[in-house]
Amino acid sequence: MIVTPQSMHFDAPLPLQSGALLRDYNLSYETYGMLNTSRSNAVLICHALNASHHVAGVYAGQDKSEGWWHNMIGPGKPLDTNKFFVIGVNNLGSCFGSTGPMHAHPDTGQIYGADFPVVTVEDWVNAQARLLDALGIETLAAVMGGSLGGMQTLSWTLQYPSRVRHAVVIASAPNLTAENIAFNEVARRAITTDPDFHGGHFYAHGTVPKRGLRIARMIGHITYLSDDVMNEKFGRKLISASQSAQERDYFYSTLEAEFQIEGYLRYQGDKFAEYFDANTYLLITRALDYFDPARAFGGNLSLALARATAKFLLVSFTTDWRFAPKRSREIVKALLDNQRDVSYAEINAPHGHDAFLLDDPRYTSVVRSYFESMEVTA
Repeated sequence: MIVTPQSMHFDAPLPLQSGALLRDYNLSYETYGMLNTSRSNAVLICHALNASHHVAGVYAGQDKSEGWWHNMIGPGKPLDTNKFFVIGVNNLGSCFGSTGPMHAHPDTGQIYGADFPVVTVEDWVNAQARLLDALGIETLAAVMGGSLGGMQTLSWTLQYPSRVRHAVVIASAPNLTAENIAFNEVARRAITTDPDFHGGHFYAHGTVPKRGLRIARMIGHITYLSDDVMNEKFGRKLISASQSAQERDYFYSTLEAEFQIEGYLRYQGDKFAEYFDANTYLLITRALDYFDPARAFGGNLSLALARATAKFLLVSFTTDWRFAPKRSREIVKALLDNQRDVSYAEINAPHGHDAFLLDDPRYTSVVRSYFESMEVTA
């Protein structure tokens, strides 16, 4: 499935939760499949921290350009684009095409940098709703997302309950635990204390805070994997001079890195620092921290979710300690308290948080069955 990125410009200011207004902004997006005559088969995909609008398919003439959920979405796949019209949107503040810190302020012509306004999950949902308005889509057959994308999915059912028929929330939570916020803060400090950060205006100095980005990614990557997977894949194995050149490159073989897990984390950090924007990392992790729909209801999630009218599928993974199954069960209970239609699957998988991106027949079967059961008019 060959796809082409698209972009839509918006002149009307977008009010943000911070009180700021964002105007003259662009949203990058991609679509897969065909919108039916009744416009009833649209599914919105919300992305996680370092992903983008490129959800599925490949780009013509580019090797290894598969979308980040290509195993889930496409013709004949669990979310079948022969039946559904799927939309992937890049969030505001990202570094993959939608307006963010790397772009110029419309008034000054200067790069936003650290001056890009704070954005929240709710702001992203409002921006996505505007894109759907422009595409002529009033009601979504479903909203679907994993991790931070699951938070956006949940927020859709609260901000626009009449526009969502189904919500698929995978490996997510109703808010972050203190431990999760702590991990995010350590990663942010790694970036902001990098001498090349320059208070977020590193673009003007011609630098990139790569050291901070590397450490931030290494910290994040540890939390995405389970202890079982780390031990099975790396254990206490040392980097060996007898390994192939490709293997040594993969494990970042240097005098400083002796264990394979050290080399693997350095490899992931180096790769991340080459393509991800530091200010974007700060913005998105803050949006994660801020999300808490129950805050306005004295911490009562059942009261917060009373507005939701959609049918729900929630999926969690047993070894995901960053977004543990008990967090998904909190959402399930709150929905059941409101007598909502909820399906829940807890997959016994060894892969940690990354499991929501991987192939697991039990997981993909649950998602496939759920979408096959959806009725859409022609």
